Amino acid sequence: METCQYLGWIALALTPGLGPRLAGKLLREFGTPEAIFEASLTSLEAQHLPAAVAQAIHSRQPLSAAAKEIAQAEQYGCKMLTWDEPEYPSRLREIFDPPPLLYVRGNIELLNRHSISIVGARRPTPYGNQMAERLGRDLAARGLVIVSGLARGIDACAHHGALSTPAGTTIAVLGCGIDVVYPKENKKLFDEIATRGALISEFSMGTFPGSQNFPIRNRVIAGMSLGVVCVEGAQYSGSLITSRLGMEFGREVFGVPGNVTQPMSFGPNQLIKQGAKLVTGWEDVVEELPTPIRAELLPVDSPSSQERELLVEESLGPSERILYDLLAVDEARPVDDLVELSGLSSSEVLATLFDLELKGIVRQLPGKQFLKVLL
Repeated sequence: METCQYLGWIALALTPGLGPRLAGKLLREFGTPEAIFEASLTSLEAQHLPAAVAQAIHSRQPLSAAAKEIAQAEQYGCKMLTWDEPEYPSRLREIFDPPPLLYVRGNIELLNRHSISIVGARRPTPYGNQMAERLGRDLAARGLVIVSGLARGIDACAHHGALSTPAGTTIAVLGCGIDVVYPKENKKLFDEIATRGALISEFSMGTFPGSQNFPIRNRVIAGMSLGVVCVEGAQYSGSLITSRLGMEFGREVFGVPGNVTQPMSFGPNQLIKQGAKLVTGWEDVVEELPTPIRAELLPVDSPSSQERELLVEESLGPSERILYDLLAVDEARPVDDLVELSGLSSSEVLATLFDLELKGIVRQLPGKQFLKVLL
């Protein structure tokens, strides 16, 4: 599609008060954006549009704004996709209210690859962070594209996990304009995804990440994947809403079980009670996928998590083994506790923890606290 042919599509997206659902209704009724902007005011009002929206379309003013939008998107290296183009995500097109227009930066071919969404809390537990990263890594290593929302917490860990494996790819669905980095601390991750994966948004350039945008964004995360994995999420969290949207769309829904005393475990535990598949590793996700898709996934000759744990333990020296056994994956321990419990001197504990960090099997958190890395 030529750039000028996007003019009407972008003009619809820029029309004040016209969301994706109303825009989709008009496109189904009139056929093309051009026909919508050429329609009479009477015809537009007959579609039960708010008066201000009908007037805005009839004035054709959004078309002028669309020309500037196209120029800005081109400067940013952004592509656009409409829902009638073959590159548009085929699964997303199936949902009730798919975005008529998507802004894309990165590898557009990923949008129709087999993908799994991983969602969760913005303030997860250390266990949640590690599970998201491990699932992102292991599923991406088998050829699945990891989809998430680039939020802090579980989303960022899932993206990081996917990118930590050489062939891993990931898609970030934004709740803001594709030229807006949110949150700011994910700037490096944003740039890496733009290079090795894809960033997508249905929001116009420069759109502020307002809270009202994220429920809209969540239906895209749920809609474009084979299934949704909820790692952690509180009772009224966006991740729980995204997972339930996945159920509505007929997608597979998975939950990573958590400590019942932790508020962040409510979401996945509740989903499991309602019939979601319990997930402790990548195998639990892959075995629920259709047989033809499983056959397409990359075979990976890698040890299981239990085998990796045994290999690690065999490589440890005496002091390393003492400290490693004292650490857990779900709760960090301060260095003072490790000195007291291990019987080692503080200097020996610090030196040994440093060695374990270099091996990638122990992680330090703020405040000189340490936990075991989930293998």
